[in-house]
Amino acid sequence: LLPHGEDCGDAVLEPGDDVHSAALELSTALRFYGAAVSSIYVTTNGIIAVNEPSSEEKYLGQFPVSFGAIAPFMADLDTTDGRGNVYYREDSSSDVLQLASDYIKSGFPETTFDPSSVVIVTWKLVAPFQALGEDHTLEEKRNTFQAVLASSDSSSYAIFLYPEDSLQFCSTYSKNGDENIPAMVGFSQASTNYYFWEKPGSYNVIANDEDSIRNLYKSSNAGKQGVWVFEIGSSSDSVVPAKISKILESVEPNEEDQEMTSKTFMSDYGSTEITQQYITSSTDSTEEDQHLVTYSAPQLAAEDFLTSYQDVTGTPSTESFYSPQNFPTAKAPPHQFRIQQFPPQPPQVIDVEEFDETGIVFRYHTDVQETCANNRHQCSVHAICKDYPNGFCCSCITGYKGNGRQCVAEGSPQRVNGKVRGRIFVGNNPVPVVFENTDLHSYVVMNQGRAYTAISTIPETLGYSLLPLASIGGIIGWMFAVEQQGYKNGFSITGGEFTRQTEVTFLSNNEKLVVKQKFSGIDEHGHLTISTEMEGRIPKIPSGASVHIEPYTELYHTSSSVITSSSSREYTVTEPERDGVASTYMGAYQWRQTISFDECIHDDSPHSAPATQQLSVDSVFVLYNRDEQILRYAMSNSIGPINDGSADINRNPCYTGTHNCDTNAVCRPGTGNRFFCECSIGFRGDGNACYDIDECSEQPGLCGSNADCNNQPGTYRCECVGGYQFAADGWTCVAVEHEVNHCQRGTHSCDIPQRARCVYTGGSAYICTCLPGFSGDGRVCE
Repeated sequence: LLPHGEDCGDAVLEPGDDVHSAALELSTALRFYGAAVSSIYVTTNGIIAVNEPSSEEKYLGQFPVSFGAIAPFMADLDTTDGRGNVYYREDSSSDVLQLASDYIKSGFPETTFDPSSVVIVTWKLVAPFQALGEDHTLEEKRNTFQAVLASSDSSSYAIFLYPEDSLQFCSTYSKNGDENIPAMVGFSQASTNYYFWEKPGSYNVIANDEDSIRNLYKSSNAGKQGVWVFEIGSSSDSVVPAKISKILESVEPNEEDQEMTSKTFMSDYGSTEITQQYITSSTDSTEEDQHLVTYSAPQLAAEDFLTSYQDVTGTPSTESFYSPQNFPTAKAPPHQFRIQQFPPQPPQVIDVEEFDETGIVFRYHTDVQETCANNRHQCSVHAICKDYPNGFCCSCITGYKGNGRQCVAEGSPQRVNGKVRGRIFVGNNPVPVVFENTDLHSYVVMNQGRAYTAISTIPETLGYSLLPLASIGGIIGWMFAVEQQGYKNGFSITGGEFTRQTEVTFLSNNEKLVVKQKFSGIDEHGHLTISTEMEGRIPKIPSGASVHIEPYTELYHTSSSVITSSSSREYTVTEPERDGVASTYMGAYQWRQTISFDECIHDDSPHSAPATQQLSVDSVFVLYNRDEQILRYAMSNSIGPINDGSADINRNPCYTGTHNCDTNAVCRPGTGNRFFCECSIGFRGDGNACYDIDECSEQPGLCGSNADCNNQPGTYRCECVGGYQFAADGWTCVAVEHEVNHCQRGTHSCDIPQRARCVYTGGSAYICTCLPGFSGDGRVCE
């Protein structure tokens, strides 16, 4: 901790349960979410408020808070009867400034930040609130932590410090009930009040449950245990965490750690990264969130898809772009589907539910002993594996896109299948619309960034009201957005394996909808799989209405296995005609999302995309068909640099999707507006027209003995003939071994029963042992 206490000139907060200081006027303004803050308030409850805080019953257990706050440990704390102290001061002495600067530069080595003043707030041996009548003389747990806010004229940083074993409790009892409320660590921008509504500010949740709170003093994002550093305000309006994950001090695991890390996923608390995430309060989580989901996803045959999308090659007209046949038909005839059960894949890197509940991300981290030699199977068959001093990483080969663990042929159309479930209140209706096991299908023309998504069966009472939420399918557009040079879309970053949590706040009546989506990578049919859950309340849009959404841009911020974005959207609703007049009105909502994914931390070469990228979404189209009860979204997507639209440097047809390349081709940009088309891997042609290569007929014997070759668009699949199955190498077909009890059948090779005994050990295995008085190996006994 930085020096603190009355000897250092600290003011001491008055003891109490819900106390805050008078305004502390700052000599150097604090930059917070892009705004300048001239005074702050220190509170008992582990927060520094940027406006005068309300009473604790209005904000404890809630996040964000309306008055704006920096929260190293927001909880119901109590310093009455000598149960701890809260110290605070502003300091500009050179030694303190140097200490703060050293911490900041450990997390941001490239920064030239030079603070002119720091605010130090220390919560020393503070206790949780206890109800009247409880025995305060009993030994109770105490917490010590410190927040340091360092500012210059142009920017500010926050440092959260948690000494070893300093967090002895992670939650406090609620005054309004018997439940425990976990502490909250994060940042909250003050809300903005308008005449008729209040617009919530941006916020970042760092940790919000007991496991993640407990690990704050063991982990770091700045290279030293218990040290967490964030840039909280400059020209940017967001909070940026440090990225230095190497821990310089070792942590001896205690029994509690061993219990937590005994789960099946690989985790390393020493490399836990802070997450810059937007997350709802704990009341939005349900017990079901704790379990992996197994679902059945109907699969549309590849040849049916090709037939359905022959008209989307080349440059589509507006009419063909919006044509219903461009959409996957979520309610296709039965013969087009076959039900395939998708069990949860064995977790190897990240426990999704752990992230959903705790906010802690476990990154793609391999043990020191693990190398490509014994882990090649973790890479895609279209990737190379490369060893590094502390582990290995995968990267897709030329002609393929992805993160190395999952790779797809560049320029090839993609298909996404999944299930949707929800519990949504519409308007003021007190009864929610509940739906389960609803189909979602998407088709993506990757070389044009066009994504078509269909969801069925959505009842009419809900379908029209979901029209503004095109981003439910927009996540698929982001995954396969056209990449401008040096930038990466979602699939190149995540490989289609990630979780997404989204909070939508409608600004008219403050309705909120939470959307959770889990992408599970590519299945055995080459299709991406997704599960979606929606819960909350949305404004009612009358049946028969249409919704128009203007093109928009959105900034995606990437930091240590987490991608965040926040934006406001407007939409126009045109109601059905009445007496020849169709009335229209505007709606708006705020969209916040957090995407968590696995990344390989061993490859530190500078080839990753910029930390902030801009997604440009054009030609947005939304439609609900009441007869088929199908909700459809379509949009065109590209990813590139931050651009206000005035520059024309990125209008190459490859980036805008206005080229004439075949659907199964890659558009290669040249200088200016020049480009050329190149057929995707598995196809042959001039790029304007590409034809599937039949690998099975051109390369007889491709699949080896006891296997049949099955041609697929752009690829092929080997299938073992009857009575054979793939060996452990996933390639060779070997005879299926049926269980045979050779001991019972007498087909064993043991010596005769008078000299040896046959012992059946399961499957077709057995062992031979000589009887007492005989010696030998059981097959020959003397």
